[in-house]
Amino acid sequence: MRPDTKNWIDSALYDLETAKHMLTTRRYLYVVFMCHLALEKMLKAHVTENLQTIPPRTHDLIYLVSRSALTLPDAYLEFLGKINNASTLIRYPDDFQQALQEYPRSVVKSYLQQTEEIIEWLRQVWN
Repeated sequence: MRPDTKNWIDSALYDLETAKHMLTTRRYLYVVFMCHLALEKMLKAHVTENLQTIPPRTHDLIYLVSRSALTLPDAYLEFLGKINNASTLIRYPDDFQQALQEYPRSVVKSYLQQTEEIIEWLRQVWN
């Protein structure tokens, strides 16, 4: 495994842990943001290994999957598309208060659980 790949993995796990802390402190929009970031970094680890070079500068999870040579289950791809869209709305909300209402604890807790599941699946590829 390349050193930069390990760096992406370590950073992804750090961001996932941060998402958990954001849930505890009720910073729900940041839970989604950190989940997206953790997934992005874990996928960039796979892209780094697949291409043997620095991954492209993008936040698009679906694009990163295509560059990773992974075949993810359909349910995972569906969630990646969903969190991709959510991430854009959270980064640049047209209406901040509406964004807060759209991502209550129950929703972001589900996002966090699905993120944990996908990251664990992505980690198992190397085991």
